[in-house]
Amino acid sequence: MTSSEILTIVVLFTVLCTGQTSQELTDDTQLSQQQMENELAEAMTALLGRYQPHLPSSEKRGIPQCAVGSRCAMRLGPRIGKLCECVRGSNCNSFLLKCI
Repeated sequence: MTSSEILTIVVLFTVLCTGQTSQELTDDTQLSQQQMENELAEAMTALLGRYQPHLPSSEKRGIPQCAVGSRCAMRLGPRIGKLCECVRGSNCNSFLLKCI
């Protein structure tokens, strides 16, 4: 992220976070505030789209995830081979070979 992008985001947040001193806002200020919010949303969407590939994925090493109760491994002689990765909060039981 470059310093100009950071400065733009900081300026937009500052403008949106400043409080209004009077209770009544004119139509012009409401319209400009909506435009600023739209510009901020567009800028944040563009940044998220640009850095989306750099975020860590939920899938590990291309191993698919299995549901709780489904087979997650199989015995291959003395070894156990993985079929899929159990979802978070469950483990592959080595005796039943199912996600529990």
